[in-house]
Order: sequence, then C-alpha cells, then structure tokens
Amino acid sequence: MIRVANAPCSWGVLEFETTATTAPAAQVLDEMAAAGYAGTELGDWGFLPTESRALAAEMARRGLALVGAFVPVALSRADAIDEGLERAVRTANLLADAAPSVDAPVLVLSDDNTTVPNRTARAGRIRPEDGLSAPEWDAFARRAEHIAATVRDRTGVRTVFHHHCAGYVETPAEIDALMSRTSASVLGLCLDTGHLTYGGGEPVGAIARYADRIWHVHLKDCEPSLAERARTEAWDYHTAVRNGIFCELGRGAVPFRQVCDALEARHYRGWVVVEQDVLPGLGTPALSAARNRDYLHGLGL
Repeated sequence: MIRVANAPCSWGVLEFETTATTAPAAQVLDEMAAAGYAGTELGDWGFLPTESRALAAEMARRGLALVGAFVPVALSRADAIDEGLERAVRTANLLADAAPSVDAPVLVLSDDNTTVPNRTARAGRIRPEDGLSAPEWDAFARRAEHIAATVRDRTGVRTVFHHHCAGYVETPAEIDALMSRTSASVLGLCLDTGHLTYGGGEPVGAIARYADRIWHVHLKDCEPSLAERARTEAWDYHTAVRNGIFCELGRGAVPFRQVCDALEARHYRGWVVVEQDVLPGLGTPALSAARNRDYLHGLGL
C-alpha cells in the first residue's frame, strides 16, 4: 500500500538562505497531521529535534512516520565531499535511530542546488552547454555512489538521489547521465514530478524507464503558464518559486492519475511525499496541505 506524507518545505522550510521566519515545527507537524498525512520528511537540519528520542516522541505524539531526510552536497566539487559525507551519515544515523525499521526512511541526497549561479539563473531552460562534461559526470556519479554506499554500510539506511532544478541533475538527459553511471543496488532515485516537469521531462515515462530505481517519490505539480512565463522572461529559480511555479496538486501540468496508475502497475510500495515548495511566509500551507490531501484521496491514495 502506498502511503502519503508531506514535508516541511510545503510550509516554507527550504534550504535557501533567507531572513524570513518559518512556522514553528510544532505548528507544522500539527497542521500536517490534521490534514491527514501519515508521515513527514525531516526538513532542514535543526528544524525538528536532532536527538533521536525527542524526534521519535514528536512523531509518535501525532501519529506521523519519519520517512526521509534531504541532504544537499556539492557533488561536482571534490573539496565538498568529506563534509557532505559527514552530514549524510549524521542525518542517516538520526533516521535510523528515530524511526522504526518498518517505516524504512531514506536519505534523499541531492546536488547543492541554487549555489551555481548559471544553473540557478537558467533553471527550467537548461542547455547542454550548461551541464557537466563526461569526465565531470564520472566524478559526480562516483562521489554520489560513495556517499550512498558509506551511508548504507554505516547506518543501514538506503539513499535515493533527488533530481532538482537549479542543480546539475535537472533535465531528463542529466538524470540518465547519473543513473547510467551508478549501481542500482547502491543508489536509488527520488522521482519528483514537479521538478521533472519544469526541467523538461515527463513523469509517467520516467516511471517506466527507472521503475526499479524509484525508491521514493515526491508529488509536486508545475503550473504550465508560469513555467512558460518563467522561460520567456528568463526568471531565475527563486523567482519561479516565489511566483508559485509549484502549485497545488491538480492545478498544473502533472498528470497525477496516470502517475498513480503507473506506480501501482509497477507495485511501488514506498512513500509518496507531497511537496508544494513556497518561500517562507508565502502561500497558505495548512489550507493547501488539506486540499492536496483531499485531491489524492480522490485518486485513491
């Protein structure tokens, strides 16, 4: 049975540097549980408790499962790997200690998105010349696999890679470049329907292509008229998010009925995590979370 979670990013708890304040963690968890979600991701380190017993208690108090944690690492840079590996192992240890094994939380590894100016500026309209060379891809993939293997060996937690706009793994060709260079037994894929759509891909086809690699799913929508405007007016990634590129589920271009059918056809039994990225202080997180959950109920989830 596919279970449905949400994530703190839907309340503006994003990895972007900002001076705006976000809702307190207790409020986010309360509103998430009230909307009918069964689990949550960790969010930025320190948003939720980082001591395993305290974190487990917060989850249990609301009947929520801890399903994963997002860890960005600048995998294109050799000098970033030691520190990134340390954060990944620390985060995976927290997942392993705070979540019962039946929930099987995953480490969601990603590039250090929005830190390369050209990739941030051109998100949603990436050209081949904006990407990595073949030797750079080899190194990127080797580092990602090294982190995933180390996390598995030290903590028992599986790692999935999250393709993401404003990072080096955005377009379908870039996802394939990473997947083709890494072992299916070591590194899975976190399929994100919204990022894939904005990055020029199509989620149903991606499910067919990477079925055995998809161990975690983010359900995110993408508003097509805003995506077109973002490309026409050359918005950077932050501007696109600020203007609502990732809209409520069912209001954008992602064919969620077909996505759910494709996952069911391939007997997917992991978590699906609703994400509606908003910048801190923007949007209507609690109301949107409830509408998104109702929408998925209508699809049988």
